[in-house]
Amino acid sequence: NTNLLFLPNVEFLHPKQFQALQEWIAQGGKVIVSGPTGLLSKPDIRKQLRELLGAYWGFAMTQPSILHPSPDSNQTWVQDTGITGIIQGGTLIPTDLNSTTVAVWSQVDKPPAVVTSNNATFFGWRWGIDRVAPAEVDSAWLRAALGRYDVQVTDVNVTDAQLTSDSSTSSQSSDHSPQNCGDIDTTIAQKQVETEDAESGNNTDASAKPTNSRLAPSPKPAKAPPPRYRRRILTLKQATAMERELENLIGRFESALLRADAANSNLNLSTGAAIEQFVTAGAKQVSETSEETTDETDSATYSAIEALNQARVGLENYRRAVARREYQKASQLWMTARNTLWENYPIDRKLAQSEIRAIWLDRGTIVKAKSEKDLAKIFDKLATAGFHTIFFETVNASYTIYPSAIAPEQNPLVEGWDPLEAAVKLAHERGMELHAWVWMFAAANQRHNAVLDQPADYLGPVLSKNPDWAILDNEKRVFHKRTRKAFLDPANPEVRDYLTKLLEEIASRYEVDGIQLDYIRYPFQDPKAGHTFGYGKAAREQFQELTGVDPIEIDPRNQKLWRQWTDFRIKQIDTLVKSVSQMLRQKRPDLIISAAVFPMPREDRLQKIQQNWEDWASRGEIDLMVPMTYALETEELQKLAQPWLKKSSLSSALVLPGIRLLNLPDIVAVDQIQLLRDLPAPGYALFAVENLNDNLRGILTRTQGEQEATTEIQVPYRQPFLAAAERYQALQQEWSFMLANNQIVIGEPDLSDWGQQADTLSLLLNRLADKPSMMSLLSAQLSMSSFRTRFQTWMFGQSVEQPYQVQVWDNRLEAIQRLLHYGERTLKNRPLAGRETATNEVDITKGLDP
Repeated sequence: NTNLLFLPNVEFLHPKQFQALQEWIAQGGKVIVSGPTGLLSKPDIRKQLRELLGAYWGFAMTQPSILHPSPDSNQTWVQDTGITGIIQGGTLIPTDLNSTTVAVWSQVDKPPAVVTSNNATFFGWRWGIDRVAPAEVDSAWLRAALGRYDVQVTDVNVTDAQLTSDSSTSSQSSDHSPQNCGDIDTTIAQKQVETEDAESGNNTDASAKPTNSRLAPSPKPAKAPPPRYRRRILTLKQATAMERELENLIGRFESALLRADAANSNLNLSTGAAIEQFVTAGAKQVSETSEETTDETDSATYSAIEALNQARVGLENYRRAVARREYQKASQLWMTARNTLWENYPIDRKLAQSEIRAIWLDRGTIVKAKSEKDLAKIFDKLATAGFHTIFFETVNASYTIYPSAIAPEQNPLVEGWDPLEAAVKLAHERGMELHAWVWMFAAANQRHNAVLDQPADYLGPVLSKNPDWAILDNEKRVFHKRTRKAFLDPANPEVRDYLTKLLEEIASRYEVDGIQLDYIRYPFQDPKAGHTFGYGKAAREQFQELTGVDPIEIDPRNQKLWRQWTDFRIKQIDTLVKSVSQMLRQKRPDLIISAAVFPMPREDRLQKIQQNWEDWASRGEIDLMVPMTYALETEELQKLAQPWLKKSSLSSALVLPGIRLLNLPDIVAVDQIQLLRDLPAPGYALFAVENLNDNLRGILTRTQGEQEATTEIQVPYRQPFLAAAERYQALQQEWSFMLANNQIVIGEPDLSDWGQQADTLSLLLNRLADKPSMMSLLSAQLSMSSFRTRFQTWMFGQSVEQPYQVQVWDNRLEAIQRLLHYGERTLKNRPLAGRETATNEVDITKGLDP
C-alpha cells in the first residue's frame, strides 16, 4: 500500500534497487528525492534515472544561495510560508518537457532548485543536514511536497527528553559532510550487492499513503535498526571511472589554458627558432614574450592555475582516500575538485582554433522572429559569438519555410514573408554560410499538429494529399507510437521524385551554401520486440516482385528473408542519397552536402533505422557527416564521438559531432566543446539556437568570437588546406609557448630533429595553402605521415609528464591529416582557391593518379 517514497540524499542505487524503483513507479508510485540522487550509480542507471525523475543533480554550488519560489511556477502546493531560506545547494537540470521548475536560486541565471515531474518532486539540496539548510526550511518543503500528493500532516510536539534520547543516534549523521551519501556510506566492493530488504521495509508506514494519511512519529522514540550495510556500495570499476573522469577534466582544463595563453601571446616563432632560443638563451618568462595583458586577464590566469593545482592535489587526495577506504571523503574530494575546475574554466579570452562552428537555427526561433529585421538580430548575435555555419530549418514535417512551387504548403506561421530568402541575405552580409536543413522522410509530426491547431492524426500537407506515400508499421499504423511522426516511403518512386524536385528547387532558387539531409532514414524499429516499419504500398509490391514474399509476412526470426528485407530498405535510402547528391553537384558544384545521422553502432543502426551513412561518406556523396552525439556528460560524448573521429574509412568526408544544449549546464557545454577540440574533430555543431542562452553566448563571444563581421571567413570544409596550415600554426604556437617557459621535456639530438621536421612540415603546409596542387598535396601528406610516425618517440619524455596533452597534440595532427585527405577529394572534384588567388591557377588534372 505504499504509494509515496521519500529518498533523501541517496547518491547510489544498485541495479536491483533501481529496477525495483522503476517498476514501482510504472505502477503509479511517486517519489520525493533530494540531493545528488544516483550521482554515484552506474552511467546507464544515471541516464535512466534522469528520465524517470524528470531532472538530475547538475553540480553543487560553492556558496550558499537564497532559495525562493519561481515566479513562473503556478503550482498551488508551493506555499510561501517558511520555504524561503539560505541553503548550500546545487543546480538541478530538468530533462523532460513536463518537468517544471517550482523554486530557483537567487543567482543571475536563476538556476533550478526544486523541480517537479509526473513521477517526482526533486529538492536541489541535501535534505535533513543542519549545515546545509535550516531545519524549518527542510520541514516546510517536505510538508509542501506531501501536500502535493494530498498527504495530510499532523504536527506532534517532541519533548526535550525525546530530542536528547535521539541525539545519540542522530549525531553521526549530522556530522556528515555536505557530500554525504544519505543513510549509507560509500565503500568499494568487487562483488554484487544484496538487495536492501530492510531499508525498503522501513518505508511502509502510513505517511507514504497519498490520501487521508497522517504523518506522525511513534509514541516512543525508537532507534533505527542497524542497516545490513553500513557503507555505500561503490565498485572498484566505478572508483576507477571517477578517477579517469577527473583526470580527463584536468587534461581538458590544462589544454584550454595552454591554448588561451599561447593564442594571446606574441610568440609566432617557428619551432626551430623557439628551440634555438630555448637552448641558447634559456627559457623566457611569459612576461618577456607576451603582449601586454589586462589585470583582469592576469587575475583569471592566476585563478585558473591555482584551480588546476588544487584539482591535481584533490586527485591525489582522492586516490589516497580510496586506498584508505575513506570512500565518503573520496567522494567529497572528487566533487570539490570537479567543481573547482568548472568554476575557473578559462573562458575569459580567445582560444578557438580554425574550425567549423555550426549551429542549427530551428523552426520555433524562426517563427518567433516574424520579420527580416527580427531575424537580423539573431544573425548578429550568432556572428558575434563566432558561428559561421547556420543549418537553417527549411523543411519541417512537410511544411516549407519558404513559398514553394513544389511543396503543397508553406508553414502557415510564417506566411507573408520568405525567411529563407532573408536568412541567405543576412548570413552572407555577415560572412556566414547558410545551409538549408531539410526533413527528408519524416512527413508529419503530431507535436507540430498541436502547434498548428490541427487534429492529432493529421498527416501533414504531403501525406494528406498522397496517403499511399506513407509507410506503415507491422500493425498498419502510420504514426510511430513513440516519436509520433509519420514517414514517407523511400521505395515509392513518386516520393523520391518529389524530394528530388524539392531539393532542386531550394538549390536553384536560393543562394544557399549547403543542404543538410535530416531524417534520411526509416523510423526506429525493434525487430526483437516485434515492432517494425517500412510496409508502404510501393515497398511491399517491389519486394514481393523481387522475392515472391510480402515483407509484412516475414518473421524477423527467419534470418535469410529478414536480411533480404533489411537490405532492400537500406538500398532505398542509399540510392536516394546517391541520386540527390549527383543532382545537386551537377546543379551546384560548390554546394556542401551534409547529413544529420545517428552515431549508433553500424549493425544496430542498419537493423533499426537502415541508415548506412559510412558508405555515403566513403563514396564521397556527403561532404559533412554530422552525427548527433548528444550527451549530458562529457565522458559520454567522448564515447559517442571518438570512434567515428578515429575511423579511417570516413576520411573522405569531415565528421562534425553535434552537442545538444537542451538541459546542458553552460560550463558542461564549454567542456564538451573543449573535448571536441582535443579530439581529431574539424569542429562542432550546436543544437540549437532555441537553447543558446545569453550567458553561454557571452562565453562563446569571448572565446571564439570575431572582432568584427567579415566576408573573408574561410571555413575548413571550403578551404581544408588553409585550415590545415592555420591549425598547424596554432600547434606550433603552443610548442613555442612551452619552450619559452621551459616546459618541453626533450633532450638532444631529438630536440633539434623535432624542430627541423616541424618547420619542414610547416613550410609544406603553407605552400599547399598558398597554391593548392596535387604535387604540393603529396609532399605535405608524406611529410605529415613521417612526422606523426616519429612524434611519439620525440614526445616520450613529455608524455610521462603530460600524457593527456601529448595525446591532444597527436589528435590535432590527425585532424590536420584528415583535412588533407578531405582536401584531396575536393581538389580532384573542384578547384580550391589559395591564400592569394581568387581561383586555382594550377592544372588539377595532373599530378597524382586517383
